[in-house]
Amino acid sequence: MDYINISNLIVFANHGVFDAEKSLGQKFMIDLKLGINLQHCAITGDLTKSVHYGILAEDITKLFKSKSNDLIETCAEEIAQFILKKYEIVEDVFVRVKKPWAPVMLPTDNIFIEIYRKRHFAFLGLGSNMGNSNEILASAVEMINDEYTTVVKSSKLYKTAPWGYTQQNDFLNQVIEISTTYEPLELLRHLQKIELDLGRKREIHWGPRTVDIDILFFDDFKMYHPDLIIPHPYISERQFVLEPMCDIAAHYIHPIFNKSMRVLFEELKANS
Repeated sequence: MDYINISNLIVFANHGVFDAEKSLGQKFMIDLKLGINLQHCAITGDLTKSVHYGILAEDITKLFKSKSNDLIETCAEEIAQFILKKYEIVEDVFVRVKKPWAPVMLPTDNIFIEIYRKRHFAFLGLGSNMGNSNEILASAVEMINDEYTTVVKSSKLYKTAPWGYTQQNDFLNQVIEISTTYEPLELLRHLQKIELDLGRKREIHWGPRTVDIDILFFDDFKMYHPDLIIPHPYISERQFVLEPMCDIAAHYIHPIFNKSMRVLFEELKANS
């Protein structure tokens, strides 16, 4: 990975919890490190294949001065999201916000926070068997798009028999691919809020639902958390996941089984 760095960009702004910080303002110092492939730019001399660091510094200064936040954590997050949204060629970004005049009442050289953000890709499985499922799934996809997430591809809709708890109506299912700057648990919270907003009630395990949104894959992560397992543990057993996955990513390799979606789908059909 290649990097563009800006060090100690000085901005006078009005961030802080205390009234005096908001009214009087103070000095902040910002460090940026942008991950980007610079080889094509270096070979061709084409600046459009890089990031103009002068314009970037101006943009960040304007953004940083545009409002007052209580926390420099919020400031850093806004800077990272701004960069990743504006510059599609930037793959990841490191942001450090320093607050040398922080009112800590003790001798320090500096107070700062630093964050790292990157673009992730993920595949989500959606299902519905209550209400107008076509409209509900369309609404869910629209709501998934936000300032942190963009829907990249969507599969066809598939009508499938229920899995697990079978005494219920057939489901309408699909899979979507997204690009997101959420980390896994924040993405989960985002999706669970959408489920609630669309009327999801968790009454019967694997039971009827207005909408269900599962994280199937997240980059090549292998993750176990009490609230989230990645990859989703039942992918290889579910035709209603593998068939729409084959619509949009047939050659995607399962990071545990080391088999493509197409191969897993064919194996599932052969064993059914």
